[in-house]
Amino acid sequence: MSSRLRIPVLVRAVVIGLAVGLVGTVTWSRLIAANTQYLRSVPWAAAVMAPILVAWWRYFARGRGKPDGTAHARRLGGRANRVPDHLWGPALGAGALGLLATLLLQGVLARMVTLPRQQDLDPTQYPVITVFTWLVMSAVVSGVVEETAFRGYMQGGIERRHGLTTAIVVTGGLFGLSHFNHPEVGIALLPFYLAVAAVYGLVAAATNSTYPGIVLHGGGNLFSAFSFFSQGRSEWDLVASPPPTIWQVGLDASFLANVAALVVVGGAAVLAYRGLFTAARASQHVTA
Repeated sequence: MSSRLRIPVLVRAVVIGLAVGLVGTVTWSRLIAANTQYLRSVPWAAAVMAPILVAWWRYFARGRGKPDGTAHARRLGGRANRVPDHLWGPALGAGALGLLATLLLQGVLARMVTLPRQQDLDPTQYPVITVFTWLVMSAVVSGVVEETAFRGYMQGGIERRHGLTTAIVVTGGLFGLSHFNHPEVGIALLPFYLAVAAVYGLVAAATNSTYPGIVLHGGGNLFSAFSFFSQGRSEWDLVASPPPTIWQVGLDASFLANVAALVVVGGAAVLAYRGLFTAARASQHVTA
């Protein structure tokens, strides 16, 4: 038996998933850093990243390129499978409700602990078109690379061996820890990233595809970025200004309303996911 086969599936899935993700995200972060220093008035980093991302997608998600012996494993790991037309609506709907429930959860947590404020580049130092191009490419890179790496290679491998719950918990924890390279991200935000990972992970498991997650992830990141630069609201905050905690002002109508909204939207998200999994199973029976 080869040494590769003796490595536990969970460990192998984590290591390969992180490695695949780093290839894409580190490349983009280095290009952005260089673009802020050289020819900063021209968003050349996005133009350079575009063909790199296409090549990355073809190799890691579609299994193209050498060596031929790993092509099947790369296609399986990438999880870039076609989604039946009738599942797109339920998948995006469940994911959108899940993301809304996550924001409402953060609204509750923000009243219980003080959440950090998001830090980013100062957009006033660069031309508008440059910042806009960076934001769009960042959203695309995040959606494509992180969903392929985390919900494809990592979650998929663990899911097939240890089940969906273990896969989402492990992937969600590492998804959160992977964002700790941002100075403002710490333990207080781990529930947020766990919840986000569950939202994307359940959609990927139901459809056996990263495509809906890429749309949700990329769209969510783009919305959050524009919200941050236009309103100063961090992606994990419901409002721009940090509210006082309940330990400072006690239970108030705003907090109770937030809890009630979380219960309602969270319940709707659970029902939406149940419907998505039911529709996906029915689709599998029809095509079997």
